[in-house]
Amino acid sequence: MSDTVYLVEMPQELRSGVVFASPHSGSDYSAAFLAQTILDPLQLRSSEDAFVDELFAAAPRFGMPLLTARAPRAYVDLNRSTEELDPALIEGVIKRGQNPRVASGLGVVPRVVAHGRAIYHGKLSQCEARRRIESYWRPYHAALQQLLDQARIGFGQAVLIDCHSMPHEAISAAGRRGAGLPDVVLGDRFGAAASSEVMDRVEAAFVGAGLRVARNTPFAGAYITQTYGRPSRAQHAVQVEIDRSLYMNEARIEKTADFAALQMVLTDVIAELSQLNCDPVPLAAE
Repeated sequence: MSDTVYLVEMPQELRSGVVFASPHSGSDYSAAFLAQTILDPLQLRSSEDAFVDELFAAAPRFGMPLLTARAPRAYVDLNRSTEELDPALIEGVIKRGQNPRVASGLGVVPRVVAHGRAIYHGKLSQCEARRRIESYWRPYHAALQQLLDQARIGFGQAVLIDCHSMPHEAISAAGRRGAGLPDVVLGDRFGAAASSEVMDRVEAAFVGAGLRVARNTPFAGAYITQTYGRPSRAQHAVQVEIDRSLYMNEARIEKTADFAALQMVLTDVIAELSQLNCDPVPLAAE
């Protein structure tokens, strides 16, 4: 069952406590889901971090695991809490407080895709929402925590590199006066999810590869970064957002001629990050 929910690509030998994950690049659109939605497949894919798993595919070559979701973000959002249920979409859910993500239709079971386009005509049952959470959300997060535990035990600390992509218009709107737009935005919840040393090393890897980097603006990290970033417990999390226009046609969701070049640049980044946390913890004598 797990290979239909997520894919874990393990290295032949673990050489680092860094774990790569891509929770939004899933592209398995089931016939049942396509029958439920009022959108066409291209519209559904507008929320997908298309090809991000391929951009970071070299991680196992450098001794680090890569966890990739199979289910698409439009079906279930793995970067949301299971409590982020949308009362405007799911029958019987009572509105509690004001959650801006849920209010905008981007709860754990999304109501909309990019540009606010509704995914469904009408509501879904709570049973359907819980089924998606139990069948896809929980297995993915169990696998992620297992990989982080393995890294922490083996190398003294774990570092999650949570890989995403961002629409070019998102960074254009948040452009910095007098500065070039970033190619990459790193999020650590303003220091809460990773130590300054880890964040500095991650940033240096991207900058050293020739990429412009910003921190925490406009994306500081969501549920995954907030939940798994526990520096005091030797577990760090950094969200990586890459400008989609660097490697794909956003309207058609197709790779451009620049894809291979960016993939090579990111392979250099991955190689550098493999040195971030690579000293094994000595085994205790029996």
